[in-house]
Amino acid sequence: MTTLSPTLELACDLIRRPSVTPVDEGCQELMMRRLAALGFAVEHMRIEEVENFWAKRGGRDGAQGPVLCFAGHTDVVPTGPLEAWQYQPFDVRVDDEGMLCGRGAADMKGSLASMIIAVERFVADHPNHKGAIAFLITSDEEGPAHHGTKAVVERLRERGERLDWCIVGEPSSTTLLGDVVKNGRRGSLGATLTVYGKQGHVAYPHLAKNPIHLAAGALAELAAEHWDDGNAYFPPTSFQVSNLNSGTGATNVIPGELKAVFNFRFSTESTVEGLQQRVNAILDKHGLDYLIDWALSGLPFLTQPGELLDAVAASIKSVTGRETTPSTSGGTSDGRFIATLGTQVVELGPVNATIHQINERVLASDLDLLTEVYYQTLVKLLA
Repeated sequence: MTTLSPTLELACDLIRRPSVTPVDEGCQELMMRRLAALGFAVEHMRIEEVENFWAKRGGRDGAQGPVLCFAGHTDVVPTGPLEAWQYQPFDVRVDDEGMLCGRGAADMKGSLASMIIAVERFVADHPNHKGAIAFLITSDEEGPAHHGTKAVVERLRERGERLDWCIVGEPSSTTLLGDVVKNGRRGSLGATLTVYGKQGHVAYPHLAKNPIHLAAGALAELAAEHWDDGNAYFPPTSFQVSNLNSGTGATNVIPGELKAVFNFRFSTESTVEGLQQRVNAILDKHGLDYLIDWALSGLPFLTQPGELLDAVAASIKSVTGRETTPSTSGGTSDGRFIATLGTQVVELGPVNATIHQINERVLASDLDLLTEVYYQTLVKLLA
């Protein structure tokens, strides 16, 4: 049997644990033990049903130096039908093509293993490093995300913890390891719109008010609205209706209400308040009787070129020979919560081609390269 590298051994150990969100299945305990052995002060934070931990190790100048945090999640998405998998999702293996196969291989237990091994090596080589290294790990990233990183960040804020730089291990790469890093994300603002009409018989429309007909023009205008132009870092803000429900199930009844669920992915050129005001203005213009329930999932954030992005890009170039492309595309991540501390945040992880899919897998050798990239970044920032 081929001997696995330390990174792959740890990745396999983590993937074997069926930590479907928000369950952790001992992944964090394994990580905490290894960090404690390096001299990290480890703080277990169980918040409601969610396992989290915060760990920190100071160097020769302790709190006076910069703080580099590694962040990620031990939870994974559900497997889907087991019979559709080539190998069972938690029966992890490296196949004949050199792919590490299993749920969480790419998103994101591979990154967690790379972080731990890189830090173990760095601490051994630089026991009196500058500043501090920290870990912020949750088991609630793939779920509601209420009691995970968001809640831990609030505790850190209350006690004045400083995070200068943060590397989130989300699978950022598109085709080759390190070809893309995320240096920001769009904001996400969702809403459930209820438009009220009056139920009645389809043969007597004058005695009813059809909310589908009433809402159609307003929804069409919202879909056609130009919200902003974006900027050099973000594409224009987008509006999408994701759900539309009305009707009683009968074909001869005009319904009494319509519900529409929609979402904005918005750039730094728009604000929550501005988008809400413009939506209300359009709905009011159409004379609708409505109720709207807003849900803000996260504000947009951006890490400008600087110490962290420069160190990450230089490390990727050194290890892989590739130039990396900063990007703000894609969905949200826990980086949106960490950025509220004024932290420079970069997402750097393996290729994301199979995340959340049946037969999730990642090139095993990429995780060793990722470990080296994390290590080189530590050297550049804290050695």
